[in-house]
Amino acid sequence: MGGKTAILFGATGLVGNLLLEELAKTNTYSTVRIFVRQQTGISLPGVEEIVTDFSDTESLSAKIQGDDLFICLGTTIRKAGSVANMEKIDRDLPVLVSKMARNNGVRGVAVVSSIGAASGSTNYYLRIKGEMEEEILKTGFERIVIVRPSMLFGDRKERRTGEIIGKVVMKTVQPVLMGKLRKFRAIHGRDVAKAMIDLLQGKPGQRIVESDELQRIAAGH
Repeated sequence: MGGKTAILFGATGLVGNLLLEELAKTNTYSTVRIFVRQQTGISLPGVEEIVTDFSDTESLSAKIQGDDLFICLGTTIRKAGSVANMEKIDRDLPVLVSKMARNNGVRGVAVVSSIGAASGSTNYYLRIKGEMEEEILKTGFERIVIVRPSMLFGDRKERRTGEIIGKVVMKTVQPVLMGKLRKFRAIHGRDVAKAMIDLLQGKPGQRIVESDELQRIAAGH
């Protein structure tokens, strides 16, 4: 295995959990350091679990050590309770850990955003994601990858009724989403995970990658 260390925030979410599995079996990384709010019971080769409530920023910063940072943080308005709390989780925390990682010499970052993300959007979710993207792009990593998946296929540990209904509808309309509309096709979380790993091994620079391109990258994995 390679001697690199991957740092992962959001390991218990849909994409994060699948990304952890992919990172643990890749030859690129020998260590995967995950930051979680409570013990997960995850047992995979090379995985180091760090339990934190994210309140002690000095202690947190000291532990964010490695080569590449992967961020899969996100929540729902129902779970967060308010837009302000969503901003803390979906925007402020990714930006905070990115800055900490960069200050510690981490060289690359890959973060999950959303299709349609834009800081000027009137949709609070897309606005928050867009604001997060803009701040991440200012951090100065050698490689910055922002992925914008469409609706995600895959099994979540939490039940999201709206998403379940959306998946049923998406399976019906998926075949007619062609050309410029192809990026709106649903994508499996594992494909997003595979693409994130591949993209961070590429040339230095900044990339924002839409859902259809993520599928193509994963297919050639």
